[in-house]
Amino acid sequence: MVEFRMPSLGADMTDGVLLEWLVEPGAAVRRGDVVAVVDTDKAAIEVECFDAGTVGELLVAPGTRVPVGTALATIVTDGEPPAPAAAPPPAAPAAPAAPAAPPRAPQPPAPAGTPATTPAGRAGRSPVLSPLVRREAVALHVDLGSVHGTGPGGRVTRSDVDHAGHPPGRRRISPRARRLAAAAGVDLSGVTGTGYLGAIRGADVERAQPPAAPAPTPAPASDSRAAAMRGVIAALMARSKREIPHYYLTETIDLTDALAWLRERNRLLPVPRRIVPAALLLKAAASAAAEVPELNGFWREDRFEPAPAVHLGVAVSLRGGGLVAPAIADAAALTLPDLMDRLRDLVARTRAGRLRGGELTAPTITVSNLGDQGVESIIGVIYPPQVALVGFGTIADRPWAVGGLLGVRRLVTASLAADHRATDGATGARYLRAVNRLLHRPEEL
Repeated sequence: MVEFRMPSLGADMTDGVLLEWLVEPGAAVRRGDVVAVVDTDKAAIEVECFDAGTVGELLVAPGTRVPVGTALATIVTDGEPPAPAAAPPPAAPAAPAAPAAPPRAPQPPAPAGTPATTPAGRAGRSPVLSPLVRREAVALHVDLGSVHGTGPGGRVTRSDVDHAGHPPGRRRISPRARRLAAAAGVDLSGVTGTGYLGAIRGADVERAQPPAAPAPTPAPASDSRAAAMRGVIAALMARSKREIPHYYLTETIDLTDALAWLRERNRLLPVPRRIVPAALLLKAAASAAAEVPELNGFWREDRFEPAPAVHLGVAVSLRGGGLVAPAIADAAALTLPDLMDRLRDLVARTRAGRLRGGELTAPTITVSNLGDQGVESIIGVIYPPQVALVGFGTIADRPWAVGGLLGVRRLVTASLAADHRATDGATGARYLRAVNRLLHRPEEL
């Protein structure tokens, strides 16, 4: 049995709120199946399971905020023997009188302070109890032999023990609710809890506070999320600038021939399948990272860890404010049309709040493209633990000399912010030259 834990969905995440379970105890799951929705300071994220097997016990109720690493559920993994069930009664013998049952072997006494376990012979009840259930029973002084199990096969779950050991007169109050109540002078005895098992949550305390005079207009939820996201981004970027010795390089790239090639290609495609210039830039950035793997990976424990594939993070601005950078997996191996399809899907799901957890944790190098905002160039900040960030400005008509003749060409400024602990300027220059070369041969992308 393994525990499914609150994942870290980015270097800036310390905790999250479990919004919804998408599975029930007893459900079969495979590695990569979405099993829950978790709310972070940036977005609501669909979280995948990392093990194949059967869902055992759901340990955390929806609406609960828990730190990263907290056990959320148990998974009985494939190949693991199932919990033993009560033995079926023996078939009736042909003789009119049934033989007496053999005497039971004496059982060793339980250690002092250990609650009694469920009798194995009780119909529909499994004697197997998880360590978490046993600890909960000890803490609440619950006799497990008297608890009715509601789990698979009558198994006793943590929730069953919680119900049995909760005295009627004791209120459940979250730590945040206690802090809010103390700060606002709210009497918790008059607050109705709307959380799990009637627990009083922070939102219950906020609703119980008397309105100020005059009552302030509450900020829209989107504004609150945007403010929280700005705070998270600010903290992470401050950490990045404080800990990572950045160096920066830029290169101007002539896209005139590449855009002409793309225009001719798009003429043969239906409108929904046409490729935008941004996809061309992303494909070149990913392919160049495959050629210069020193920039594709992570700085961890004072050393560089190269990544086995290029999972290209794409910075996406949200309509309500803020920024996230989910990944296009194995971007260097995709064809240009496939990358365009992935990009279109990723941006749509990001802005609709339907990202999956792996898409936020996977990026090995990130691209920020602000060409549609009209900026000439981007000097970015690296997203730790990555070691590089690529930027593209707007594609603009500028004077440019080709073969000694001055003319107007379609140019873009590409930039690289890189971690000096992992590489130096010569490696960064090699990367930008690879991007330039690839964009001059778009038919090879």
